[in-house]
Amino acid sequence: MKGHFITFEGGEGAGKSTQIQYLAEALKARGYDVVITREPGGSPGAEAVRHVLLSGGAEEFGVRMEAILFAAARSDHVEELIRPEVEAGKIVLCDRFMDSSRVYQGVTGGLEPDFIRSLERIAINGMIPDLTIILDLPAEVGLSRARARGDDQGIKPDRYEKEALAVQEKRRDAFLDLAAREPQRCKVIDGTQPADAIAQEIEKLAFTLLGDHTPNGADHAEAEPS
Repeated sequence: MKGHFITFEGGEGAGKSTQIQYLAEALKARGYDVVITREPGGSPGAEAVRHVLLSGGAEEFGVRMEAILFAAARSDHVEELIRPEVEAGKIVLCDRFMDSSRVYQGVTGGLEPDFIRSLERIAINGMIPDLTIILDLPAEVGLSRARARGDDQGIKPDRYEKEALAVQEKRRDAFLDLAAREPQRCKVIDGTQPADAIAQEIEKLAFTLLGDHTPNGADHAEAEPS
């Protein structure tokens, strides 16, 4: 069986983690071998960089250094986990990937497009997602969700959750622009819908990619987006 690589993108609090879990359950129910991973992180080397980035430990060195660290973590993630699992015939579901760097360090970070493209080319080494789900919702809604989740868990906002609403809205626009420029790969889903409705839309996209007939709309229990 040919493996596939599906990524989930969107702003803070868009519901990526929730929807990845839903899709994984639907795929496993149909007999697919599924691997869930995330960025930054996903492999031992990349996980070592995750805390530095999300804690803001690298912020003082500037966005260029952060972009380089993201690229280094991504390269390790690709070669140590993503590529081997896809080549083994598994379906890899990843919470954020190259498009987040395009948006966060490129568009709102102000780094030169050529610099971002060069880092991306080295980091992914040809490992382009087969499908990218972009969960779209107003930045204000997403931030409210993310911060409420953090309050419930006693966790302070991370490096990116703490940034201004205007920056978050700019990121939302950037993700939508990416989708418009790469419509074959990137599919936008309305993230303001109920979680089960979002899950059914994503399942249809995933099963179409796999050449499987679309499911009949499995029931999903509502969950707080993350």
